[in-house]
Amino acid sequence: MKKILLVDDEESIQIVYREEFEDEGYQVISALDGITGLEKFKEEEPDLVILDIQMPGMNGVEVLRQMKMLKPSVPVILSSAYQEFKRDLGTWASDEYVVKSGNLDELKKTVRTLLGEE
Repeated sequence: MKKILLVDDEESIQIVYREEFEDEGYQVISALDGITGLEKFKEEEPDLVILDIQMPGMNGVEVLRQMKMLKPSVPVILSSAYQEFKRDLGTWASDEYVVKSGNLDELKKTVRTLLGEE
């Protein structure tokens, strides 16, 4: 079973994503902030990370940078409600960028593609 680490400070997003991805057959590990996300990244060794950008404390771009230094082979999807972050050079280290939406089809397809399942 593939393991996804979800780092997002919104509990409602955590609940929806967890249910959707567990229904798809993934194990979901979650963190509500960047520091905890980095700790779980080291401990849990996920197959993929879904990472929010706007979080208190350490933002997603800094978390992304540290994750890629630790283990560059793990795909990271940046997920934000704000499309303007696509132009931020700091986000370019991510493997994909998906704008948050009520419809998770694009995110699910991106996860499957990055995990080599599609």
